[in-house]
Amino acid sequence: MELALATAIGVLTAIGVYLLLRARSFDVILGMTFLSYATNLLIFAGGRVVQGKAPVLQDGLESHLGNYTDPLPQALVLTAIVIAFAMTAVTIVLAMRSRSDNHSDHVDAHEPDEDAPPRPGEDQA
Repeated sequence: MELALATAIGVLTAIGVYLLLRARSFDVILGMTFLSYATNLLIFAGGRVVQGKAPVLQDGLESHLGNYTDPLPQALVLTAIVIAFAMTAVTIVLAMRSRSDNHSDHVDAHEPDEDAPPRPGEDQA
């Protein structure tokens, strides 16, 4: 189980870094999303991967760590999912605005499409 989780974290991180280094804004947004998934899995892995144990105290069970899972990583991941969703929405809106202003999907806006009209102040020769 730990090997599969570590492999998944590594693959998601590699995909995220690769997409972040691309020059298109949609690829950068996807890269940030994959990195947030990898971070969430890393937080889960840090909280001991245990199946079938309760995250809260129950009557009849002795209160030591062998009987329970840590609820903090679960709460952190839930919060991180909400924050990542909001930040993805913000970056999509910014990318759409940048695309409409620059007539380019590139992050640095230096390579416009051939079909796009020239930007104001650009030589038409």
